[in-house]
Amino acid sequence: MVSQFAGIKYKLDKSENFDEYMKALGVGMLTRKVGNSISPVVELVDNGDSSYTLKSSSTFKNTAITFKIGEEFQQETPDGRKVATVITQDGDNKLVEVQKGDKSTTIIREFSKDAVNMTLTIDSIVCTRNYKVVES
Repeated sequence: MVSQFAGIKYKLDKSENFDEYMKALGVGMLTRKVGNSISPVVELVDNGDSSYTLKSSSTFKNTAITFKIGEEFQQETPDGRKVATVITQDGDNKLVEVQKGDKSTTIIREFSKDAVNMTLTIDSIVCTRNYKVVES
């Protein structure tokens, strides 16, 4: 289960095509500049009641979403969009997040002990963001 990766903190190490992805979502230039300049730390928290919280923290903004695998919930994204989201699990180490709103997008997070590899897709635009474990 993906819960084996709970409590591990990962920091953004490499990002490709994030500006194009944010443009396709309709994110304004100032927010895109900030988004491209920060290296957030992400952490998956197992809440123990079959729900999880996915935290992202940075010098600019901290966000957290709490969800149950396979159950739709309403989410306000970091850029302020309101979307209906479902997160499913694929295998033992992959979370697939589908956000449905004015613009639908898919975010796949593949966890390992050393890294989280994210693939963000909207229309034909694909962005990859690679996070490495934070050494404590």
